[in-house]
Amino acid sequence: MSAAPEHARGGRRSAAGWVVMGIVVLLAASGVAVWFALRPVDGGPAPVVPGAPTPTPTPSASGDDPWAGWSLEQQVGQVFMVGVDVADPQQVSTDAIEQDHVGNLFLQNRTHDGVAPTRTLVDSFSALVSDDTTHGTPLLVATDQEGGQVQVLHGPGFSTIPAAVDQATLDPAGLRTQATTWGGELAAAGVDLNLAPVMDLVPDQATAGSNPPVGALGRNYGNTSESVTSHANAFADGMRAAGVGVAIKHFPGLGRVAQDTDSSAGVTDTVTTRDDPSVDVFRSGIQAGAECVMVSTAIYSRIDPGTPAAFSTTVVDGMLRGDLGFDGLVITDDLSGAEQVAGWSPGDRAVLALDAGVDLVLVSKDPTVAHAMVAAVLTRARSDAGFRAKVEAAAQHVLETKGQWPPRS
Repeated sequence: MSAAPEHARGGRRSAAGWVVMGIVVLLAASGVAVWFALRPVDGGPAPVVPGAPTPTPTPSASGDDPWAGWSLEQQVGQVFMVGVDVADPQQVSTDAIEQDHVGNLFLQNRTHDGVAPTRTLVDSFSALVSDDTTHGTPLLVATDQEGGQVQVLHGPGFSTIPAAVDQATLDPAGLRTQATTWGGELAAAGVDLNLAPVMDLVPDQATAGSNPPVGALGRNYGNTSESVTSHANAFADGMRAAGVGVAIKHFPGLGRVAQDTDSSAGVTDTVTTRDDPSVDVFRSGIQAGAECVMVSTAIYSRIDPGTPAAFSTTVVDGMLRGDLGFDGLVITDDLSGAEQVAGWSPGDRAVLALDAGVDLVLVSKDPTVAHAMVAAVLTRARSDAGFRAKVEAAAQHVLETKGQWPPRS
C-alpha cells in the first residue's frame, strides 16, 4: 500500500472500480442522480501514488474514445462552476450554461425565501441541461451553508445554523446529527455540494480578530487540531448522511493571514510550511471522506513564494495530490471577484488554475467574467495538447463526482 490512504477517497477513480456507499437522493431535472461517498473495491484502479503526475482521462474498456460525441466546448464547460445570485438571478448566469456550456452552478449572495423557492430556482437551471448545452449531463449544484455569517440559504425550511466556533462547543455526535438535518434541507432545495466545512486552523482565539477571513468571523472549529478535525469531520459526516457532498476549505489554510483574499491583494502567509500542523488537519478531512477540497488564493511564501495557491503546481499536485494522497475533486476559491487575483486577467486565472492541476474553477461572485474565462481555456486547449489533456482529466474528475463517467456518447 502506498502512502496514499485507502480511504482518501473522492470522485477521481473510474466508476467501474467503486461500490456505492451513499447516493444523493435528489434527481436532477434530467433524472440522473449525482453520487458521493464512494469506496474502491477489489479489482478497482490502483491508489494514487504521492508525487505521481495527474493522470490523463481513462479510456473505455473497448479502447474507444470516452469523449466521442462531445465537443471541446462541452468538455471545457464541465470544469467551470458559475454563480447565480439567489436574491436577483441574472441572465448572465443562464447564458453561461446555454452559450458557454458551463456544467455546474453555485448559489451565491443571500436569500430568505426558503426551501421551496430555492428549489424552483435550481430546477429552472437544471432545465437548461440538454444535449446541446452540457451533453445531457446534470449540473453539480453547490452553495456556502457553513453557518453564522456564512449561510446563503435562509427562510422557511432552512435552519439558522450557528457559526463554526459555536458548533465546536457541541459534542461531535450531536453536531453530526444536527448537520444531517441541515444537509437534508440542502438536499430538499436541490443542492448537491456544500462548500464547507472550514478546516483552517486559527492557532489562538485571543488573536482571532486579526485573522479577517476566518477567526474574525467565527468560522473556525476551535483553535486546536483536535477540535478542528473532530468537529469539522462531524459536520461533514452529517452532510454526507443526508446525501450532500462537502468541500473542505481553504487548503493549505487561511488561519494565519492578516487580510481577506476577497477584499485585499497580496495576501500572504509567511508561516505555514509544507508539513505544518495546519496542513495536516486537511489530511484528516480527506481520510474522513471529503469529496472535494477547495484551494485558497493566498500566497504561501514558505511553500511557493509569489504564487497564489490555486495557481501553484506545488500546492495542488505536490501537496494535495501527492503529500496528502487526495484523489477527489479540487475546486478553487472564487476566481471571479476576489481582489487577491485581480492582477491577472480572468482568462489567465482560469488557465493558470487548470494548468496547476485544479479540476473546477469557481466563478461565483462575478459571473460576468465566465465567458472570458471559458474562451481563454478553449484557446489554450486548441493550441496546447498537454493543456488539453489536463482539461480532459479535470472534466473526467467532475463527471466522476457526478456519477457520470464514462460519459454518454
